[in-house]
Amino acid sequence: MQPNKETVLEVSELTKKVDRMILVDHLNFSLEKGDICGFLGENGAGKTTTLRMMTHLIFPTSGDVLIHGHSIRTDTRAALSQVGSIIENPTFYLSMTALQNLRLSARLSDQHVPESRMMEVLQMVNLENAKNQKVKTFSLGMKQRLGFANALLCNPSLIILDEPTNGLDPIGLTELKDMVQGLSAQGITFLISSHMLREIQDICNRVEIIHKGQQIESGYVTDLLNQYKVSNMEDVYFACMGRRLA
Repeated sequence: MQPNKETVLEVSELTKKVDRMILVDHLNFSLEKGDICGFLGENGAGKTTTLRMMTHLIFPTSGDVLIHGHSIRTDTRAALSQVGSIIENPTFYLSMTALQNLRLSARLSDQHVPESRMMEVLQMVNLENAKNQKVKTFSLGMKQRLGFANALLCNPSLIILDEPTNGLDPIGLTELKDMVQGLSAQGITFLISSHMLREIQDICNRVEIIHKGQQIESGYVTDLLNQYKVSNMEDVYFACMGRRLA
């Protein structure tokens, strides 16, 4: 943790069990203001389960998540008031336009969202020219970008994205990187889950790596590359897995 930086997210002993199966096992980490953290692991590692607990879509068996000091268990409304998220695939009303979907999301939120903000986020994700286009005509990448616009709608300080690189072509990946890093420079914190290690390395400044629900590595990207004497996060991941299985 760097000095004089605000802690935005704190995950403490977070655990999820279903019957005798442990999906997430005593997870601990924290993020500071402006961090872009890659939450990495293979499919089935427990990433989406963790993010669903963080956003109160499912309840943890034990442990807690604090967002700006507010507990997701006991002060849920305050904790979630500063969070924008896309968990799994973004879902929209396909017969409605992009702008109509954002208007609906705004009405369902606890905050007043002016029309100008809706136009602003559409512009940020390069969908302003598709604002009156029905979502059923959107490509997968366009739906991903609309989901990102929806996550930005209420000016969150923490944005949680689950596999946002799915469906994005190289141009879309570059746009995502530029958007995330630009917002990070403004103080917004990101937690981004992915199994695409090389793409995430280009976006994030730090990572949390999990395997079978357990944390196996944590730190800033530059520190980990130096520690493992490698040039990319893919090699860090496989080094961690090799150490784990040895």
